[in-house]
Amino acid sequence: MSYLISNVPHFKCWVRKEFTCNHMNYHGEYLHALAFAVNTIPDRSLSFQVVFTGCTEEENVHGGAMWARMPIQALVADIPVDEWAEPMEDHLCQPWDCESRNHSIIVMDRVSSSPWLCKIGNEFYTARYMFTVDYTDHDIADDPAQHKQSHVMYLLDAGKWTGNIVALPNNRVRATSPALWVTGEGAPDFAPSQWTHSAESHESYLDPFTTFNNLYEDRDVKKATGKKDNKKSSNRSYEG
Repeated sequence: MSYLISNVPHFKCWVRKEFTCNHMNYHGEYLHALAFAVNTIPDRSLSFQVVFTGCTEEENVHGGAMWARMPIQALVADIPVDEWAEPMEDHLCQPWDCESRNHSIIVMDRVSSSPWLCKIGNEFYTARYMFTVDYTDHDIADDPAQHKQSHVMYLLDAGKWTGNIVALPNNRVRATSPALWVTGEGAPDFAPSQWTHSAESHESYLDPFTTFNNLYEDRDVKKATGKKDNKKSSNRSYEG
C-alpha cells in the first residue's frame, strides 16, 4: 500500500505547455514527456510525475527536467492523431476526485488487452486501458456505497478528444473481450451496495467453541458416534 505517490507503468505523453507556466503563456504548445509516477490527493484529480524528453525541440532545453503533480488534464497520449486533442473539463476527464492518499496501483491483466467503452457526457467512446488506482483508509473510500476506482486510459476515436488521458470509475466504462464475453447493451440494473460483510460480527462468535471448531476439534464426531472422550480437557483461557 502506497501513501501519496506510486510508480505506474510508464508511458510517453505530451504535456500542454501552458501547465508549465501557470497558464499564462504557451497555449496550444506541447512538450514531450515520460510519465512514471502518480499522486493521489483527496478532492483533487490524479496528478503525475513526468520527466521531459526534449526529443522534439530544436534546442533541447527541457530534456531531463522533471515536474511533480502534473494534473491528468495536462496530458495527451503519444499516439498518431490528425489534430491535437482539445482540453477536457475537469469533471469529464475525471468525474470523481481521488478519495485518499492511501492507494494501490494495479494493471488488471484480464481486461487490459481489448479496447474499453467509456461514457463521457452522454456519448460512448473507445479507449485503451493502462492501469487502475484504488483507494482505502478514508471514510469515502471504504464506504461500499461511495467507493470509486480510477481506471486510467487514453481515448481512441473520440473526435476532438482523441488522445486525452482520462480516469473513470466502473460505472462509466465497459471492458470488452470478444473471446471471453459478449459486451452488453443498455444500462445494467445495478445499485450501489450499502452492506458490509463480516463473519465475526455474528452472535455465534460469543461462544468460544465457534472459534475453535476446526480440523483439530473432534467433539462433534464423538457426540455423533456416542464415544466418550477420556482425555483430560485442556484449560484454555480466553482473554478479550
